[in-house]
Amino acid sequence: MTFGGGGLDRASGIRMDAPRMGALLTGGKAQILPMWRGKPLIADEGRNRLGLVPHGHPVLAEMRGAPVFLGFLPDSGAPVFAADMTGWEPTGVDAAATAAFFDPSEQHHPALPMDHRFAELRGVMARLTPVEAEIAATARGILTWHETHGHCARCGAGTEPEAAGWQRRCTACGAHHFPRTDPVVIMLITRGNEVLLGRSHGWPEGMYSCLAGFVEPGETIEAAVRREVEEETGVRVGAVRYLASQPWPFPASLMFGCAGEAETAEIRVDPNELESAQWVTREDMVAVMAGIHPGIRAPRQGAIAHYLLAMWLAGQTD
Repeated sequence: MTFGGGGLDRASGIRMDAPRMGALLTGGKAQILPMWRGKPLIADEGRNRLGLVPHGHPVLAEMRGAPVFLGFLPDSGAPVFAADMTGWEPTGVDAAATAAFFDPSEQHHPALPMDHRFAELRGVMARLTPVEAEIAATARGILTWHETHGHCARCGAGTEPEAAGWQRRCTACGAHHFPRTDPVVIMLITRGNEVLLGRSHGWPEGMYSCLAGFVEPGETIEAAVRREVEEETGVRVGAVRYLASQPWPFPASLMFGCAGEAETAEIRVDPNELESAQWVTREDMVAVMAGIHPGIRAPRQGAIAHYLLAMWLAGQTD
């Protein structure tokens, strides 16, 4: 899985030290990741590495707000920041593409080399190193939060960033607001030799994945698994166990991967939740994961759904 376990030293204890943050940013070692509308800067078209730039680079002239401190790189100890480039307006943007489930378009800034471009994170995530993937996910999540939380949820007044970008403070009532993470359960539901897969509205043609849904207030992970599966497909689930987790910054989720044993087989799809759902045999799932199934496409490589299905096929979910 991508996005977790990269070893980034987040150094949360120094975020309130504004003089030190300033020194880290301007001290000559800082690496800054520009992000445009949730897309990280990707360098070297053949290798797909993050396009980290130094403080003062011309591309940052169009940065919106101050950079957010992400932490220290585990190999070099260099401080790394994220910069919001949403204010930049490239020419020839395909509005339909940028609004799609997956945006295949890429944008090149004139201040950067030709092999540097802003690209959809889901399209390159599996080719990034673990620490690069963690940096990109953290940057996307925190910058999206800033973009959507410019006003106080208590009184409606404007808020300002502080703590190196990890808090927002209301300018009127003084309330402090912190980055949001939404807990989501994603379920490997099996019944003998079959696994339950669903398809959401608007997904790419043929794409199916494990069922998933948000955990509600006052609800356990296990209860959320059972409720979501029954709501979406009518299938009742018995025993549930936790397997693994993954940060998923689209826009701000933490995925709790679980295995559940189905007690019923009949599928009754809720059309408000899913486009379709089906039981898939282990033999068919091998073809799906190999990319040769005629009607089903596997979840994206690097996503927890792909990981859960691969572990099930390998018999490693116990």
